[in-house]
Amino acid sequence: MKIKVITSVILLMSVFPMMAQSAPPATPIDGGLSILLAAGGIYGVKKLRDHRRK
Repeated sequence: MKIKVITSVILLMSVFPMMAQSAPPATPIDGGLSILLAAGGIYGVKKLRDHRRK
């Protein structure tokens, strides 16, 4: 039990420094991402409708 707790603490402590990286300030998010989100939503709705018809 102690080994699991110690291992978990060590793994959690090693993850926090890796999360400090962020995207550059000039990253464009609007263009292609909006199209991909819309296409994914449409595809999801189509799959739900197809599944309900069966």
